[in-house]
Amino acid sequence: MNLSLLLLTPLITAVAVLFCRGLNGIRWVSLAGTTVQLLLSFGLLALYWKERATDHAHLQLFEYRHAWFASLNIGYHVGVDGLSVAMILLTAFIMVAAVLVSWRVERMSKEFFFLLLVLSAGAYGFFISLDLFTLFFFLEVSVIPKFLLIGIWGSGRKEYSAMKLALMLMGGSALVFVGLLGLYYHTGGVGGPHTFDMPVLLASGLPAGVTRVFFPFLFVGFGIFTALFPFHTWVPDGHSSAPTAASMFLAGVSMKLGGYGCLRMVFLMPEAAREYSPYIIGLATIAIVYGAFATMMQKDLKYINAYSSISHCGFILLGIGMLTETAIRGAVLQMISHGLMTALFFAAIGMIYDRTHTRLVERLGGLLKTMPFISTLFVIAGLCSLGLPGLSGFVAEITVFMGSWQRTGEMYRLATILACASIVITAVYILRATGQTIMGPLREPNYNGLTDATWNEKLAGILLGAGIIAIGVAPFWLNELIIK
Repeated sequence: MNLSLLLLTPLITAVAVLFCRGLNGIRWVSLAGTTVQLLLSFGLLALYWKERATDHAHLQLFEYRHAWFASLNIGYHVGVDGLSVAMILLTAFIMVAAVLVSWRVERMSKEFFFLLLVLSAGAYGFFISLDLFTLFFFLEVSVIPKFLLIGIWGSGRKEYSAMKLALMLMGGSALVFVGLLGLYYHTGGVGGPHTFDMPVLLASGLPAGVTRVFFPFLFVGFGIFTALFPFHTWVPDGHSSAPTAASMFLAGVSMKLGGYGCLRMVFLMPEAAREYSPYIIGLATIAIVYGAFATMMQKDLKYINAYSSISHCGFILLGIGMLTETAIRGAVLQMISHGLMTALFFAAIGMIYDRTHTRLVERLGGLLKTMPFISTLFVIAGLCSLGLPGLSGFVAEITVFMGSWQRTGEMYRLATILACASIVITAVYILRATGQTIMGPLREPNYNGLTDATWNEKLAGILLGAGIIAIGVAPFWLNELIIK
């Protein structure tokens, strides 16, 4: 399969949107483009299974190389393994849902959908890149559209939130750039060519002294994108001010770019990862516990989901930091599960806000009576967040816990226990928010006339909910996919 199709499809769709006349044309072209992305991702999955069944020697399939800057040995080198395929599927699911929930966007709709599609192109490019410079390039592609989506179509302190997000993420990018330049200039030997190519770096082996110096730059840089404590402060403001589709992409996909990058650096520099493992685990544990307690203090539904994301992304970093095979597999499952769950949560919150014009829990109540479908989506996302068996959150978190417990040592056992204990705190704030928001009598008399989800909102909710349930009930296919 030509992986460049994953880049060309959203870019062609984005250009087509610019030439559309009328809101309906913009909507349907965007939906058609994201649907093609979803079909391509399923096609990639089928072809990947077929190729891997016959070829066990190559971890990266469908590779393609093209010299980009030959003088600097920078190339467009792409390929996929099971981890890449899983993240591409996640991105495709969330993009279709994001377009569907944005059906009512009428203000500068052409520009809105254009930026959303460019975001998806950046994510696909990131997940298929096997060259560090190309990977960095696609990481940067996603920053400016996020800044504009929040700054123009956001709410609340949108200018402040957009600026804070952009500065924090660009700070993370600066650390990544320093790290990859360090690796680049320490490869090739005397007179040999320097390279950004990850398979070449992996095969040749990097000096221990080099990885010890530059691993923190790369891991922390990518970690900022995935809410690594204490560089997590952009998350609540960015999520709360972003429009619904941008929140879905930001939490569901963009934060996973960081987790994916951290995981690739661990594979690339395993000895350095083991040396810094206690620090990663310590910061991840703080994020899990702090995020859970901070969420309990929130009154705004978007802030609840945002701070909850800090805690849940802590599980990703905890699994990566433990370095056992089971824990790393759990971290990947958590990336997929959290992506679907938080996208569904933000979608449901956006639907509630569109109708009630508030996200404050104290002003909501009894919504199940007038919005049963939206309330059901809200409950499914909440139960997935607290790790209810049968949903993807349980599968991901229990895998992280089991893998973490395999790492012997008092510190690692204590971190695992604290992470497990955070589930209780999660249950408290999720059940409290659910009870106050959708249960009981109607809080406001004017809520009697509220309408339930429209066809596009129902389709978006069903798509994301189906992914959550499919992983929760039958996780084996995904588990087998990410083994290699």
